[in-house]
Amino acid sequence: MRIGEVAAAAGVSTRALRYYEERDLLLAERTAGGQRTYSEAAVDRVRLIQQLYAAGLSSRVIADLLPCVHSGVATPAQLALLAAERDRIDRQAAELVRARDRLDAVLAAAAASAVPTAGPADCTAER
Repeated sequence: MRIGEVAAAAGVSTRALRYYEERDLLLAERTAGGQRTYSEAAVDRVRLIQQLYAAGLSSRVIADLLPCVHSGVATPAQLALLAAERDRIDRQAAELVRARDRLDAVLAAAAASAVPTAGPADCTAER
């Protein structure tokens, strides 16, 4: 697959693919003319990389973890890293739930005392 095809299929920019290649997260073959070509599996790999970035992992950590993700085999150090990242994500998820609960409380209080004609601008008076 060419770089534009992988980018479109994975929902990322071609620049992102070049960055992943620079960081050794994604492998590309080169044609005689120097153009990048990728295997069909590259789309799934890019999606996984995107998920790991969204979860807050750095490119260094992702590079350390990708081999065991794809092979199913992990060293004790990789297992420890995976467990630490999972625990960090759990803590982050708990923080997000607490933030959502606070917003729910604010919404409930605001709804209980809302003036029927009040708009979003009316909430700024106390800032």
